[in-house]
Amino acid sequence: MKTWTVDDVMTVKVVCARVDTPYREAVDLVMGRHVDALPVVDEQDHVVGVVSEADLLHKIERSGVDDRPRLFESRRHREERAKAAAHTAGMLMTSPAVTVPAGTPIAAAARLMVAVGVEHLPVIDDRGHLAGIVSRGDLLKVHLRPDADLVADVWEMLRRVPGADEKSVEVSVHDGVVKLSGRLERRSATLTAVALAAQIPGVADVADELGYEFDDSAV
Repeated sequence: MKTWTVDDVMTVKVVCARVDTPYREAVDLVMGRHVDALPVVDEQDHVVGVVSEADLLHKIERSGVDDRPRLFESRRHREERAKAAAHTAGMLMTSPAVTVPAGTPIAAAARLMVAVGVEHLPVIDDRGHLAGIVSRGDLLKVHLRPDADLVADVWEMLRRVPGADEKSVEVSVHDGVVKLSGRLERRSATLTAVALAAQIPGVADVADELGYEFDDSAV
């Protein structure tokens, strides 16, 4: 079974900025290219930061606000005030950028996004150069896989389950939901079958309708 990685879903023609890219140009890139994050790269195409739509909005959000430093100022307020006054991508960007290497499984990329609270991950090659960018929406593309492809992957996974074959198990998939029905010899085998099917990229859920002859869970 194919292991889905960020390489399969990432955007490879990346719209990016330089450290000295002016604020207005960064806005033009975001609006004109219909992107919501700009990796910032140096002369060697190494990612040094990321400018998001949220970063760009600080200047508008804080327009007309008294932005003089406060005596007891939170770190967040200080950063927002600095970005509102920024006039280049280097001043706006979040740095260091959270990146992933090419070949990272999409599940690992999704966990990293959630853990650090970002919506985009620049993808770097083995030399540290920008190779692409992946968004949360890109990771969801795996759930657009045809049901027929999922059926094939389920059968490939079921080869690891003792006694699971076309005579004992029936597999069907509808809108990404896998239904396993039939009967196996041991309950542990049915649990393994369900667990393996659930791990397949693009599977939304598994309906377990498998029976068994012997409950070996207490053994």
